[in-house]
Amino acid sequence: MKIENILGHLKTITTHKRIVREGCFRVGLYRQGLLHDLSKFSPTEFLVGAKYYQGDRSPNNAEREAIGYSSAWLHHKGRNRHHYEYWIDYSTKAIEGGMAPAPMPKKYVVEMFMDRIAASKTYNKEKYTDSHPLMYFQSGKGEPMMHPETRKLLLKLLTMLSKKGEAYTFAYIKKVVLKK
Repeated sequence: MKIENILGHLKTITTHKRIVREGCFRVGLYRQGLLHDLSKFSPTEFLVGAKYYQGDRSPNNAEREAIGYSSAWLHHKGRNRHHYEYWIDYSTKAIEGGMAPAPMPKKYVVEMFMDRIAASKTYNKEKYTDSHPLMYFQSGKGEPMMHPETRKLLLKLLTMLSKKGEAYTFAYIKKVVLKK
């Protein structure tokens, strides 16, 4: 493994974590800001990330292309509640006990929103605009297996960010979405 890949991956994940932390702190989610994505430093995720590091996109996608799935992602999504995939479970209501999404608590939807902003800023760098997180969400392949309430809130926040910017959207999150 090249030292450039190790250092590049380390810089990418620490930049990403810093941006999420700053966003979470701005809306009052201090614990989540501090603990966000700590599993990325585990050997299971970090070594794979360094091996497939490219700098302009997630190494998980490169691992998927190479071996057909991402071992790092499978590890990551099961340990981080800000990913909607964490909230997918077997359902007694679905046909034959199939998979169904559960609604995410709002604080995790907000962390997911911050995660998408951070990923867009990290990979787009100076080209980033507040429309990037929404465009990335809309460009996904098919409809994600996300609970309708979760999807509605995430889409509302991403659209608000795109149209009204960070200051307005973060204030809305703090005063309305996370208001106790």
